[in-house]
Amino acid sequence: MTTASRTDLRRALDAANVPCLTMCLVQLTGDLRWLEAPYAPTRARGLDDHDTGGLPDEVQAEIRDAVATAVEAGLEPVIPAPRGDLLLRMLRTFTGEPVGDEFEPMMAETLGAASPEPTPHPTVPPGTDALVIGAGVGGLLAVATLREMGIPVTALERNTDVAGTWWENRYPGAGVDTPSHLYSYSFRPHPWSTAFGRRDEVFDYLRDYADSADLRRSIEFGVEVESATWDEATSRWELVTRRRDGSRETRSAALVISAVGQLNRPTMPDLPGLDAFDGPLFHSARWPDDLELSGRRVAVVGTGASAMQIVPRIAGRAGRVTIFQRSPQWIAPHEGYFDEIGADKQQVLAEVPFYAGWYRARLAWTFNDKVHPALVVDPGWEHPERSVNAANDGHRRHFTRYLEAELDGRPDLVEKALPHYPPFGKRMLLDNGWFAALRRDDVELVTEAVAEVLPHGLRTTSGTEYDADVVVVATGFAAHEFLAGVDVQGRVGSLAETWGEDDARAYLGVTVPGFPNLFLLSGPNTALGHGGSQITIIELQMRYVARLVAGLLDGGGTALEVRPDVAAAYDEEVDAAHAGMIWTHPGMTNWYRNAAGRVVNTLPWRIVDYRARLEASGLGDFVM
Repeated sequence: MTTASRTDLRRALDAANVPCLTMCLVQLTGDLRWLEAPYAPTRARGLDDHDTGGLPDEVQAEIRDAVATAVEAGLEPVIPAPRGDLLLRMLRTFTGEPVGDEFEPMMAETLGAASPEPTPHPTVPPGTDALVIGAGVGGLLAVATLREMGIPVTALERNTDVAGTWWENRYPGAGVDTPSHLYSYSFRPHPWSTAFGRRDEVFDYLRDYADSADLRRSIEFGVEVESATWDEATSRWELVTRRRDGSRETRSAALVISAVGQLNRPTMPDLPGLDAFDGPLFHSARWPDDLELSGRRVAVVGTGASAMQIVPRIAGRAGRVTIFQRSPQWIAPHEGYFDEIGADKQQVLAEVPFYAGWYRARLAWTFNDKVHPALVVDPGWEHPERSVNAANDGHRRHFTRYLEAELDGRPDLVEKALPHYPPFGKRMLLDNGWFAALRRDDVELVTEAVAEVLPHGLRTTSGTEYDADVVVVATGFAAHEFLAGVDVQGRVGSLAETWGEDDARAYLGVTVPGFPNLFLLSGPNTALGHGGSQITIIELQMRYVARLVAGLLDGGGTALEVRPDVAAAYDEEVDAAHAGMIWTHPGMTNWYRNAAGRVVNTLPWRIVDYRARLEASGLGDFVM
């Protein structure tokens, strides 16, 4: 390393996360004193990266200097892959919190200290092939995995490019509310430019993966699946597809993987006059490319995740923004939400051994399962109307203080924006400038539902009319309608009849009795309500599917179907777990629950628990 690069690295380390650097030192030097005082970091509060580790400046400087010296020396690391008790000790020091033994295997993979379960390479009989529905995050991974297994595969994508929801959602402010380095395939790191990825960069990330892995040759674009029928005689699925020109085609495959996700069908409210509006009126997921908002009056219907990203970006550009809110949302602060990942941070990620792994591990600990215990109902809690346990009540106080500080001097907005249900009861959102936007003179928050669309605007339930030139409908997606639009006929009848309108169920969220060789990615009860990256869930599920398919083929079978008793027992466990979780709290509605109050979307367990369930399931749960 040249003198100039040494100088650059020492400067770059000033931007690094100190707890991550400390763990790198342990691995590089083998010296465990870095796990003790005065070097052990304090516990982080909230969602902050806690870059200083809560340590005095002189201790931080000593750690940075030691890292620079170790890297410059270029020595082989003494502990290249910590495991077992040592890794747990490092994790507990690193977080400043208790870390259960059950996290050791998953965090070892995150750090690269343990290899993930290898992709199996079964003996593939002639005629064994697969069709994947969708070419988003899950579809791309499915194509890559099946090809590596030696199984001929084609993905059918209704859009004209890859990336699914990241191709479709182009509204101002669109992006992820999971940190960029966590919202990434574990096997494909990326030099993200911002702490939370914006839509264009996420789309480019997925598009570049498709290109570099040569996945496009296994994808047909502009093709929508209309039906899928199981042929018992041949043990194959027959799919009817339709191209954009209206032409139809019948295709056959031994295996079908649905990778359409849960948030892919926009929902429009059933309002009188919806077609009578004189100007542009559209769902947020169908934002027009050429829309000009300068000086125009914009009505935004809804205050969910999409609306909260849109409003701060258009406020000040539009002449006026009027927001229609049915119920307020809890919003968490994150000081680094808008942070750019500059050259110094990029250099540390690239040049300091083990740093990227520890940085991802830090994000995983903070955003994955850490909050889950605070969402479990305490039957003895004395304030069930406002929270579900003492920790959840602490979150309520914290988020309330933040809201009141951001809206200081505006008691009218505090009254409108402060939720009455427990935090995390609906999807938790991060403040990306929402409160600042609400304070603007050209933004109005209306706490009435829209009753009617007029040619010149909207009328609320009280009869008040609001003029608008543009109406943005940010009312979410048909999340309960898994595989909606596809008539799936299995061995026992249709999937629509099996599930009903809004009561989808699947074993581990992946397989359904009566529907052999059909696998779901991001299926029922696998969305993350407590936090974390859905990409993590999809990777775990695809690993599971690969293992099942390999077992089927190596065992000489042609059809694999989950046992009804196994699936029924699992359904009972899911419902029992959700009965003790915050998402069944009666104080609010959310998109996780169906009309009967059953939670059909979110995972009731921690990610680490779901991972263990997937790993424990094998061919014994199935009939071949």
